[in-house]
Amino acid sequence: MHVNGKVALVTGAAQGIGRAFAEALLHKGAKVALVDWNLEAGVKCKAALDEQFEPQKTLFIQCDVADQEQLRGLMPVAQQPVYCASKHGIIGFTRSAAMAANLMNSGVRLNAICPGFVNTPILESIEKEENMGQYIEYKDHIKDMMKFYGILDPSMIANGLITLIEDDALNGAIMKITTSKGIHFQDYETTPFHAKTQCTSSRSAIAENKS
Repeated sequence: MHVNGKVALVTGAAQGIGRAFAEALLHKGAKVALVDWNLEAGVKCKAALDEQFEPQKTLFIQCDVADQEQLRGLMPVAQQPVYCASKHGIIGFTRSAAMAANLMNSGVRLNAICPGFVNTPILESIEKEENMGQYIEYKDHIKDMMKFYGILDPSMIANGLITLIEDDALNGAIMKITTSKGIHFQDYETTPFHAKTQCTSSRSAIAENKS
């Protein structure tokens, strides 16, 4: 699907990954509704984007729609097993819903992006007890994980998003983005009952990312 001329709604658009998504979509010619709970950050974000793009290309909407934590459903988190299980559930939901959409010929595609640590303001929250609560005692362990896995730039996550949008063959794809392998996909055994697979497209995405 070509992005040019389309209208996109991006949640958490005022900063971090959401803002990178918005910028990538605008560069591709889309109009973007910037949705975020933070009024001050949202207004500043729109003002900055208005300087770079035409003002009528964006609309800011203040709204709290979701938790801001990262999706890391492909790795265990010792201190948060329930949280980790919920992220695995998102992957199962995405793949199942994609299969259903394909069987119904709905024209809707569903994919998920699973990044590692991303350089966003939320990483600073590990130093604040009011944000971490009972998990503040694990902050040093989390810092060690960040050093081991590395930290991604939000622009790489945005590149992954554009790949998922523009490649119509991707449905039910679970995209992983890491500092060691870049953009790649989780492999699953295919059956005649699966939705469209991402095998060919995933190889091209990996090659493009490495070039």
